[in-house]
Amino acid sequence: MKSVVALSALSMLAGAEAAETVLGAYIFHRHGDRTPKALAPTNLTALGYEQVYTSGQYYRSRYLSGESKIHGINEDEVKLSQLQVQAPVDNVLQNSAMGFLQGLYPPVQTVQTLANGQSVQAPMDGYQLIPVNTIETGSGSEDNGWLQDASSCQNAKTSSNSYFDSEAYKSLASSSKDFYSSIVPSMNGVVSDEQVSFKNAYVVYDTIHVAEIHNSSIPNSEALTNTTLTQLRTLADAHEWGLAYNASDNMRAVAGMQLAGEILEYMNNIISTSGSKKFGIQFGAYATFMSFFGLADLQKVSDDFTGVVDYASSMVFELFTNADVDSGFPNGDDLQVRFLFHNGTASNTSEPSVFPLFGGSENAVSWTTFQDKLNEFAITTTEQWCTKCGNTAGSCAAFVKDNGATTAQQSGNGSSDMSPAVGGVIGAFVTLAVVLGSLAVLMLVGGFRLVSKKALQRGVPQSSVEPKA
Repeated sequence: MKSVVALSALSMLAGAEAAETVLGAYIFHRHGDRTPKALAPTNLTALGYEQVYTSGQYYRSRYLSGESKIHGINEDEVKLSQLQVQAPVDNVLQNSAMGFLQGLYPPVQTVQTLANGQSVQAPMDGYQLIPVNTIETGSGSEDNGWLQDASSCQNAKTSSNSYFDSEAYKSLASSSKDFYSSIVPSMNGVVSDEQVSFKNAYVVYDTIHVAEIHNSSIPNSEALTNTTLTQLRTLADAHEWGLAYNASDNMRAVAGMQLAGEILEYMNNIISTSGSKKFGIQFGAYATFMSFFGLADLQKVSDDFTGVVDYASSMVFELFTNADVDSGFPNGDDLQVRFLFHNGTASNTSEPSVFPLFGGSENAVSWTTFQDKLNEFAITTTEQWCTKCGNTAGSCAAFVKDNGATTAQQSGNGSSDMSPAVGGVIGAFVTLAVVLGSLAVLMLVGGFRLVSKKALQRGVPQSSVEPKA
């Protein structure tokens, strides 16, 4: 009887899964293997290219052709309106995005016949041209050693800098001095000896990590035992987590706030277009992962979420429904969101796992809950970013408050206020009136008078004005 009940339950579960439809997805992806930050400019390596390409192949099998295929998405030939791909202005991240896309949408051989009967074959076996749009967030992040170097948010930098005054930082900096001194010979002069310390924990780890992957020999290699390498990684994790997130001062997690806003924007586009938008992909740095993990309370699920993610790691937000989609796009009450994460390159033999968001226990949340929770910390507008960051220059100048009113409010935004064009005309007349008035006073006080051209021709002194006798 028990086995019958179990089989019945499995059948019901299979039926429930079969009824599920993925309506869209948003991926945030780290770049592949690269050269070390300490030897900038960094470059994507052949290994890194292979990692992101493999990841693209996996997500192709998941969302374009597999059981979790996004409803209505083009499987073989890309339809650009269904896809949004973004990366900062950064060689490693841009190239990683392009490598990923080659795996996601491989070449499709096409032949086009022209009006004159000539046949034209697509070059490079039909390589599909997919644009990677640039975003400001994280520009140049792979050439910078400090986590906040790629951020222009002043308050985020101040918040991260406060970590260096914390007891947690001071304690680790003091206790690890001898350990870092033993690593100095292995750095081979890539950074100065005094910089090999906990203050530069990530740069030190990154340099050794890249050397372990690519260098056939490393100075002082006998000191780089598995225990030493693990300690380097653990110290780097603690250092970067301290800079990326703090529960009592989450302003340093601005990268995660911006990502949350971008996720919400794209998910809302999927819904508002009734599924015309389908797949959002963004490439970025490990700092954004860590910031978002902290904001979404993923550290409560596992301590692994407090570490630096490996190359080609990815996190995914799936928008899905159990409602019937044949009759139209489901309403908001029938939508759910699921979070998946994979540390390192995803593949068909090593797939992403599902994790609960926001400190909960459920593997999926309603769209309403997801939206409300993200809105608690998401940055969705330029004005909001400027206000949180305390920035006042550039694009933020328009939002600077003066005497309780924004610049926009002061310039007038009500129906009774005059337009700039009308204001300009009135201003010109006022200026002219002031000039004429000043001239009249000058003539009155100085005894000057106006003389016509004819008077000048009759022998009046060559001046348009002359003093009285």
